[in-house]
Amino acid sequence: MICSALGSGSEEKAWDTMLYKRREIERIARMAFEAARVRRKKVTSVDKANVLTTMVLWREVVSEIAADYPDVELDHIYVDNATMQLVRWPQQFDVLLCGNMFGDIVSDEAAMLTGSMGMLASASLNADKFGLFEPAGGSAPDIAGKGIANPIAQILSAAMMLRYSLEQEEAALSIEQAVAQTLDKGIMTADIATPGCTVVNTAAMGDAVVAALEQT
Repeated sequence: MICSALGSGSEEKAWDTMLYKRREIERIARMAFEAARVRRKKVTSVDKANVLTTMVLWREVVSEIAADYPDVELDHIYVDNATMQLVRWPQQFDVLLCGNMFGDIVSDEAAMLTGSMGMLASASLNADKFGLFEPAGGSAPDIAGKGIANPIAQILSAAMMLRYSLEQEEAALSIEQAVAQTLDKGIMTADIATPGCTVVNTAAMGDAVVAALEQT
């Protein structure tokens, strides 16, 4: 949790307070480890424990929770190094566990590794694994009704729902493979178009993914 204040007087000033309770860290850490269990079984905790006391507690609690998940690898990384490593070698990461402020920065950086926000699915989960699944880019009202939106984020959000809430891993993989096969064929919407590809509209992109899914 981040709290801020602005003061006035002889000299204008502002300050922020970062506050995390142990139970809050435990809750989000467990969700990260549970997510890793159905992925590549690796959690990377992003903090700034060399500077912020809040992050010292964060690292301590995350390490304690890791003991309950011996099948999941844990490593810690400072946030400045994490942002650099995401650009340098994103494949090294599986699940990134971040607090609110660092996560807000890191998630936007990671989003662009896909080439477009139109590719990025998102999930807001609760402790019971059920939640809200939606494109990370939101509703994009500026292009509504134009037939140019990339539907892949919505499609992959459905795959995330199947994996994390409904525990249907095979169905989730089928959707993800259908998306990958469609892109491999060079079928793309304008936001991710590359030289030589076939640029299609929203409906055609969705139809192409469905066709690939039917063949799996």
